[in-house]
Amino acid sequence: MKNEIPTGGVLLVNKPKGITSHDVVAKVRRLYGTRSVGHTGTLDPMATGLLIVLVGKAVKASDYVTAQDKVYDAEMKLGIVTDTADITGKILSRNDDIPQRDEVVSAAKSFVGQYMQTPPMYSAIKVDGKKLYELAREGKTVELEPRELYISSIDIDGDDDTYKMRIACSKGTYIRTLCEDIGKKLGCGATMSALCRYSSGGFNLDGAVTPEELEALSSEERTAKLIPAEELFPELEKITLTDFYARLCLCGCEIYQKKIGTSFTCGERVRVYTNDGFAGVGEVKQYPDGTAIKLFMRVV
Repeated sequence: MKNEIPTGGVLLVNKPKGITSHDVVAKVRRLYGTRSVGHTGTLDPMATGLLIVLVGKAVKASDYVTAQDKVYDAEMKLGIVTDTADITGKILSRNDDIPQRDEVVSAAKSFVGQYMQTPPMYSAIKVDGKKLYELAREGKTVELEPRELYISSIDIDGDDDTYKMRIACSKGTYIRTLCEDIGKKLGCGATMSALCRYSSGGFNLDGAVTPEELEALSSEERTAKLIPAEELFPELEKITLTDFYARLCLCGCEIYQKKIGTSFTCGERVRVYTNDGFAGVGEVKQYPDGTAIKLFMRVV
């Protein structure tokens, strides 16, 4: 497979309903001519919205992007409980006793802040090398420890048994489990009936392309859709190394701050540039002869 992209970049994909995140990755691999492609957060087949795809050497930034906060638009159906916590699952119970709107809004907003959430059995989390949804399909259950998450905000509107929510949350939040937990608090049960990821970190659906739109583009147009990897780190300070220090840095050597005139604190991360452009992200650590910057994420 010929690689047409010397360095790669960030591709914003608007995933349609009915395909997996892996389906998107497979298509991007084919269209860009490289196997070096990965996404930064799975969307279930029923979900739509922003899938950040890293292409080429930008895949090295995957862990950084995955850790960023997300914003979702979700639809919640009250009075229904399913085995998957979304509308695609088997219905376990129904309840026609639906609370009033004010009670629903209050229950939803009570989850803003620190939130202990137990991951659903129907998820891609691995236990002893096997994904939970595979165990669930075999009729097995696993005791899972709740995880501490953070919900920044929940905007909710609706009536009767259907409500739409915009949720800003930390990484690892299962929105269908949040809907299920709201239903438990109300006593009527609830399930997620639709989900769209609007944003992740500093990127949102504006400018994102569907897989079909991407396929219709020429090779040059597709390459132009790649956002430079450096835009993943807008909040980090920037340093530019001279050719001498750039060669040392790219060979894996630490660059002492006293040699290059910087004074960042230990643990701080910076964008590292050479005369050829963005090289990656460096981290400041304490070494025997003082503090130094060393690349821990190289994208060239």
